[in-house]
Amino acid sequence: MIKPTITVLSAAIVFALAGCSATSTQEQVVAAQVVQSNPLLQEFKGPYQGVPQFDKMNLADLKPALEAGMAEQLAEVEAIANNPEAPTFKNTIVALESAGQTLDRIYAYYGIWRANKSSPELREISSEMAPKLSSFYSKINQNGKLFERIKTVYESEELKSLTPEEQRITWMTYNSFARNGATLTGEAKERYAQINQELASLYTKFSANVLADEENYVVYLSKDQLSGLPSSFVDAAAAAAKERGKEGMYAITNSRSSMDPFLTYSTERALREQVWKNYYNRGGNGDEYDNNAIIKDILTLRHERVNLLGYDNYAQWQLESRMAKTPENAMELMNKVWPAAIARVKEEVADMQAIADKEGAGITIEPWDYRFYAEKVRKDKYDLDSNEVKQYLQLDKLREAMFYVAGRLFNFEFSEVPAGKVPVFHPDVRVWEVKDKTTGKHIGLWYLDPFARKGKRSGAWATTYRSYTTFDGPKNVLSSNNSNFVKGAEGKPTLISWSDAETYFHEFGHALHFLSADVVYPSSHNGVRDYTEFQSQLLERWLTTDEVINNFLVHQETGAPMPKELIAKIKKSATFNQGFATTEYLASAIMDLLYHSTDPALIEPAKFEKEQLDKLGMPKELVMRHRSTHFGHVFSSEGYAASYYGYLWAEVLTSDAAEAFASAPGGFYDKQVSDRLVKYLFSVRNAMDPAQAYRLFRGRDADVSALMRDRGFPVTK
Repeated sequence: MIKPTITVLSAAIVFALAGCSATSTQEQVVAAQVVQSNPLLQEFKGPYQGVPQFDKMNLADLKPALEAGMAEQLAEVEAIANNPEAPTFKNTIVALESAGQTLDRIYAYYGIWRANKSSPELREISSEMAPKLSSFYSKINQNGKLFERIKTVYESEELKSLTPEEQRITWMTYNSFARNGATLTGEAKERYAQINQELASLYTKFSANVLADEENYVVYLSKDQLSGLPSSFVDAAAAAAKERGKEGMYAITNSRSSMDPFLTYSTERALREQVWKNYYNRGGNGDEYDNNAIIKDILTLRHERVNLLGYDNYAQWQLESRMAKTPENAMELMNKVWPAAIARVKEEVADMQAIADKEGAGITIEPWDYRFYAEKVRKDKYDLDSNEVKQYLQLDKLREAMFYVAGRLFNFEFSEVPAGKVPVFHPDVRVWEVKDKTTGKHIGLWYLDPFARKGKRSGAWATTYRSYTTFDGPKNVLSSNNSNFVKGAEGKPTLISWSDAETYFHEFGHALHFLSADVVYPSSHNGVRDYTEFQSQLLERWLTTDEVINNFLVHQETGAPMPKELIAKIKKSATFNQGFATTEYLASAIMDLLYHSTDPALIEPAKFEKEQLDKLGMPKELVMRHRSTHFGHVFSSEGYAASYYGYLWAEVLTSDAAEAFASAPGGFYDKQVSDRLVKYLFSVRNAMDPAQAYRLFRGRDADVSALMRDRGFPVTK
């Protein structure tokens, strides 16, 4: 096993800075000084087995740190590939699991800069480093000697004697190399690596363009343009304007957490249209930040790359290692749901148009009207006012609710770490220690960064700065949740919508997946994309449990719990607006799969998007949740490319698993079912095949009819 040391890292720095020349004593001293002066290259320090030194982040350190980290890992890989001993699981697979620890730590900082603290300077560095990082990974994936050793272990008799987790990571390692160019030779091998470099640059550019439009398109309102908006939203908009140097005005930022409530409540139709267009046209405004040409290039390069490996299209290659296995299986699932979804949209639009006509609005429902009139229908049909509900959804109280659920299901206890004990990258970030409630055993830390700000990418996400493993000594978990809520005015709580509350629970589900891990090796954390959303989707269900509603959903002013009448209305309206929610998501997921199963030569993105949605019968009153030019899941990286359907695939599991809890004697807090949940669906991560893990939890495969029932759609056999 290779263990990084200052000596190894110093040699790597000399290699990175001076090439392959002989290493002099003076160079070694200089390299050691670089390590000591660059916090990004150092082991995590301080309590809790060491934590990232976020307070010492300096952008000038990033590029040299990345270059040194790559050089060190390449040296480690070369040592494994050229080991004169016969290949074994320990000297090949385990050695690879241990390699690259310095670079992993650097990525903790790099990830913060890219997602939470972006700047023009950072984007320039990212653009420069993206092809270099791609080339670095290609050197590893295309190392012939290394692949031969991996293949030898994979085909050896030793494999049969390994633990199930060891067998699985050996298969994953072999499969990853084989699917990423290790079997190629000559010109094909060179072209494969070149494509990856070109794609890396395009992904960086795509993300930068979207972020530029998010920052550049802010709508500033005067006091006479606030009609219909809740006071809490007005206060937050005033604070956002002040932060941007526009005190006395009100900022509607180009993010979902600002756009969504504005479109729901504002009576200013022309402004609703402007805010809607700003948001949904991100990356597609025909200017220097337009992403259409980039999408075309990405699709073309992806197609060429998988052709080199013998696949017909990118979707075929991508889904081979997913639960769906084939594009046809994924599309079949979506086609089962699509007709019911668009049929429900027609019903929803009819209800909205009826109200608009009754009020004498003299309009036909357009996309920027959907949320506004849906809210009117909600009030009319269910006597449910979203703003009334919002008064009971305080961000801090919801966090306490999540801790309560984690305590009941996972036996976790969260205690806030005193400010200053653990470095953070922004004053808004807070940190909690996580322990086992019964034994007091330390499990890890949970970082929370909840608020929107300039330089932070939109949306909500979860990540880790360190994952739990035991192969090299037990390592605790450093997990993080990040959101873009609009911060409440000073001295007032931050109030969020019911949808945002579900998202809050959703992302916390990812954190619980990290924190509950009980695996030996790092590779066991490499999730299967159409499964990894399942755990987080499932946690959303606990928001509507009586225990959470009665104890944590309390009024921001009176502290009184949410009235039973309001709770009844929320539950009664659970399937309300499911046509909109399902259709806008499915449109994105279907388009993703169509993009990646069609010859790119036939695709002009803007035209292709319109043509395909017209063929599907996409209702004109709404658009894709993520239109092509800002579809970061698919075009800023490859994680969800040809796999955005995975949210629906995971939701089939979610609906089915929720029914297991609903039918248990103890309901959603049933001890036996929650024990199986943790044991088979959370703690194993990817150390077990997801399909097998689900069968162990449920006793059978998931049933799609549970999803249809959840959404209030007709169940067909």
